[in-house]
Amino acid sequence: MRNFLITITYDGSCFHGWQIQKNALTVQEVFQDALFKVISERPDIKACSRTDSGVHANMFCLSMKTEHKIPTERLKGALNRFLPQSVAVLDCKEVPLDFHARYNCKGKRYVYKIWNNPVRNPFLRDYALHYRWKIDEELLNKSAQDFVGKHDFTSFCTDDGREMDNMERTITHFSVKRDGDMVLMTVEADGFLYNMVRIMVGTLLKIQQGKISADGIPGLFAQKSRNHKGITAPPQGLYLQQVNY
Repeated sequence: MRNFLITITYDGSCFHGWQIQKNALTVQEVFQDALFKVISERPDIKACSRTDSGVHANMFCLSMKTEHKIPTERLKGALNRFLPQSVAVLDCKEVPLDFHARYNCKGKRYVYKIWNNPVRNPFLRDYALHYRWKIDEELLNKSAQDFVGKHDFTSFCTDDGREMDNMERTITHFSVKRDGDMVLMTVEADGFLYNMVRIMVGTLLKIQQGKISADGIPGLFAQKSRNHKGITAPPQGLYLQQVNY
């Protein structure tokens, strides 16, 4: 038995997220179809995370076990031959049999992109949120530091039954920076709850709009209520940027 760690990248605008669904095309489905064409197997795949419809990944990791003897470089090349243009394998290597792409993950980094210009950019329609009003990135960067540290993120996630007990996560980095008309919100943590990044981004945008005070984030933490959060920012601006092991 062999255990592979495979790193992929994908354009999420083509898919209804990572995880297989009955009536919608997902990244996992096209990956497993390509894998079957290569090794004639459909092994159980362990993914580092689940991304939602429209969310992108510059780095996404999965692990799988197989007795097939295909060399790692050949597997990488063969998968890239059969995968659609919106998905590519970046790396493939063997790892210990007890390695698990999700449970061995030490942390992840996400980037949220906002096109901050009065005029929309048609080429960024599926790749960044269009926000036409001027963003004060220094103000939001200062407010974002209130997210850093270990907190109960009940107020900053969507309750869909995925998380039942531990709502604590530790954010190690949160920055808001401008690159021309693009505002980049980068957040790194030991783990994320469902919609956590998008809700934090939405909360910062409410601070920009004056609907939440610049020092209001600690108060939202204290409420521990999903009824007191910012909007959930749209998915197209969100990228899984890095997975740490």
